[in-house]
Amino acid sequence: MNIALAIENFSPHGGGAESYAVDLARTLVSEGWEVHLFGHSWDGEPEQAHFHAIPRLPRWVPPSVRIVDFALRHRRMVAGNNFDVVLGFGNTVKMNVYQSHGGVHAISNLRKLDAVRNPLLRFIKRLALLVTPKYHARAWIESAPFRSPRRPVVVAISDMVRDDMAAYFHLDREDIRLVYNGINQARFSAPKSPESSLREKLGFQKEVLFLFMAYDFKKKGVDYLVEAAGRLKERAGEARFGVVIVGRPPSPELNRQVDRLGLQRTVVFPGPTKEPETFYQACDVFVLPTFYDACSLVVFEAMAAGLPAMTTRSNGAAGIIHDGVDGVILNDPRDVEEMSEAMERFLDAGLLLTAGEAARSTAARYTLERNHRAMLDIFQEVARNSAASL
Repeated sequence: MNIALAIENFSPHGGGAESYAVDLARTLVSEGWEVHLFGHSWDGEPEQAHFHAIPRLPRWVPPSVRIVDFALRHRRMVAGNNFDVVLGFGNTVKMNVYQSHGGVHAISNLRKLDAVRNPLLRFIKRLALLVTPKYHARAWIESAPFRSPRRPVVVAISDMVRDDMAAYFHLDREDIRLVYNGINQARFSAPKSPESSLREKLGFQKEVLFLFMAYDFKKKGVDYLVEAAGRLKERAGEARFGVVIVGRPPSPELNRQVDRLGLQRTVVFPGPTKEPETFYQACDVFVLPTFYDACSLVVFEAMAAGLPAMTTRSNGAAGIIHDGVDGVILNDPRDVEEMSEAMERFLDAGLLLTAGEAARSTAARYTLERNHRAMLDIFQEVARNSAASL
């Protein structure tokens, strides 16, 4: 059987969707599938795959044109082949299996704009978003599976995404398959060491360390986390906890916020990392007060490492958290009082221990192997009916 996957850049070192596509391709090759990759670039993994280059338009071409060009070129290239399965990740218009890693485009964009504090500026940005050609190009491509008279098998990577798809595209929820994200358990599930040299390098010893890890600080709610840390300092004192913010250097605005709240010794910014597992080993609780994530893998990783996780209802990964048992589900990233109160609960050593053990147990159920097996079952089902589904 043969399968076609399409994403702009196939790289194990890329973002979530890019690295997932490479991992899935590896599994497909090992299972005897003939794998074809369509994209702008390829790192060469897996080497048994067949790469079909889609030319990249120059940067001076508007993004909306580049996006549509990729989708239309892919459609022409795929049409000339007899693929059993064509998997779409949300950037193509021809497929018989659809698995979006970004959720519903319109919903994700609007929720991310909630990170803008100024109501007037937020309103202006929403209006500006709705008139941009790029927004409508994405929306046209994303809606392709749902316009098709032979709708592909639709796969959601979280319950939240499943609900959003059902509501936005007017589908029966049961018509959408649910296959949660998975991670490489071996990489992240090593027993936590009671002593960590990284912890000491960060300037901490016995404090409870809250870990934040992301690159887009604004949309992941980092300034609200810092504000919540200020509230927690007022109630519990700065000697009992620390906040480690990994991903990028702080902006001048964020530094001023830390100074204003007197958190210079409490909040640290070690910068980006290619070894997130070292930070999971050094810290105690994972916090991601995001405004939107389809299903954030860092939550799975942190829980596999034994960290209870705090995230919001706007993160699909909240669907695996048992609220109050292995983590906390926050209703609103802007509610810093709710966040600081949840953080304070984890200052209890007994609760921290039991929640960490529960988090590890929960995450153990979400392996990459389980995810791939579920997708392979879907591919095999579709391949048996491929003549009628494309």
